[in-house]
Amino acid sequence: MATITETKKILIVDDDPVVVLNLSYSLRSPGVEVVTASRLESAEAALDKYFFDLVVADIRMSGILGVAGLELLSYVKKNSPKTKVIILSGSGSEDLRKKALERGADQYYDKPIDIAELMQRVKEMGIYSVK
Repeated sequence: MATITETKKILIVDDDPVVVLNLSYSLRSPGVEVVTASRLESAEAALDKYFFDLVVADIRMSGILGVAGLELLSYVKKNSPKTKVIILSGSGSEDLRKKALERGADQYYDKPIDIAELMQRVKEMGIYSVK
């Protein structure tokens, strides 16, 4: 008897194409579909179209002082409360980390990210990534 498994969906949102490529490669596995976006607007459009099990988002996108990742985090928690969210920051501070966790982030990482640690956390969330 064949087992039917549900495909998990991960949305990666970052304006750095190298980060997007690395995360996409690392998190894609059998049973896991990865979708990417480089801007807040395209991420919100994807979230309106599909249910994602996990969103991995940079806190700052396209802007020196922008905190689009926090806006996206609030959008996800309002519109898809079961979706897990991991926030990344290349220029993090304790204040940003605190704000992200207060808004409902499940995890916060400063860049550069330890990919093995991230993959372990994703596995612990029930989104299996086997490499």
